[in-house]
Amino acid sequence: MAKKKRSTNKGLVLSAPKEVTWVIAVIFGGLGLLAHFGVFAIGVSAFALVAIGFVILALATAMKGI
Repeated sequence: MAKKKRSTNKGLVLSAPKEVTWVIAVIFGGLGLLAHFGVFAIGVSAFALVAIGFVILALATAMKGI
């Protein structure tokens, strides 16, 4: 059997975010969805809340220890 070559590409190493960071991102996303469907009104747009949640989650995945 041929051995598999291991990738030496160390470019983008992703890691799982901490649980508290994941929960915060989900809360922002959930608030954005609720605001979009008119459950409550808030001074920030629904899109901004979902975008903030996504950015938090993306940063936490890309940066180790967050």
